[in-house]
Amino acid sequence: MNRMGKLSVGFTPAVSNKAAKAMRQELRRKWLWRRSDLTLDDQADCTRPILRGWVQYYGRFSRSVLAQALRYVDAALVRWARRKYKSLSRRPARAWAWLSGIRSRQPGLFAHWSVEAAVGR
Repeated sequence: MNRMGKLSVGFTPAVSNKAAKAMRQELRRKWLWRRSDLTLDDQADCTRPILRGWVQYYGRFSRSVLAQALRYVDAALVRWARRKYKSLSRRPARAWAWLSGIRSRQPGLFAHWSVEAAVGR
C-alpha cells in the first residue's frame, strides 16, 4: 500500500548484490591492477567490451546503483596507477586526482565513465 491507500508494486529493477559481486569477481579474475606492463589505453581496451555489456544490460533502469557497483573499477585503476607510477605509489589522494584528470580529459576512455557522468557523480 502506498500513502494514498492504493496497492502498488514496490519493485525497482537494479543491479543485485549478487550480480555486483559477480562483476567484481570477474574483474578480480583478470588481475588488471597487477599488469603494470600495460598502458592505460591497453587497460581500457581489455575492459571495454565487458564494461559496455554491463552498462547496456544493467544500466537500463537504475543507473545510480550500477555506478555504485562500477566504482570498483576506478579503485582498481587507482591501484594499478599506484603500482605503475612511482610518484603515485605512496599518495592515494594524488592517484585519485590523477584518475580524475584522465577522466575529465578522456571521458570516453572507459565505458562506465559515461554512466557515472549521466548520474552526476
